[in-house]
Amino acid sequence: MPITIRPVEQNDRAQWNVLYQGYAEFYKVTQTQDMRDTVWSWLFDEAHEAEGLVAVDEKGVLIGLTHFRPFARPLSATTGGFLDDLFVIPASRGSGAARLLIEAVAQIGKQRGWSVIRWITAEDNYRARSLYDKVADKTKWATYDLKL
Repeated sequence: MPITIRPVEQNDRAQWNVLYQGYAEFYKVTQTQDMRDTVWSWLFDEAHEAEGLVAVDEKGVLIGLTHFRPFARPLSATTGGFLDDLFVIPASRGSGAARLLIEAVAQIGKQRGWSVIRWITAEDNYRARSLYDKVADKTKWATYDLKL
C-alpha cells in the first residue's frame, strides 16, 4: 500500500487529533483536548521549534505521525534533531509507515546539517524497538526526569 509522508496541514486536524490521542493512550498518558490544542498550535507557529509530519495512505487517511525539533549539542558544537513522538495506528503497523516517518525526519536533518536524530522509547515497547534497532544505534545513556 503506497504511503506518503508530508508535513502536517491545517485540514489534518481531526485525523491528527485521533492519532495523537491514540499515541497518548498507548503510553497511558492522560491528555486533554486543551493539551492537544497546545501541541497543534505549536506545529503551525513559526516561532516554535516543534514540527510535524504525517503518514498518509492511498485513500488520503492519516495512519501515522511524528513530531520533531532541533536541539543544541554543546559538547559537539552541533545541532541535532529530537524525534519527540512517533505513532502509527495499530491497523497500519508493519506497513513501513514508521520507518518512512523516521527516514523523512532524517532527510530533513541532513538538509539542515543536523549531526544526529535522537529519540527515546519505553523499554517494553518491543515492536517499535525491533524497528529502531534496525535503523539506529541504541545508546548507553539512561534517561532521567526531574519533575518541576
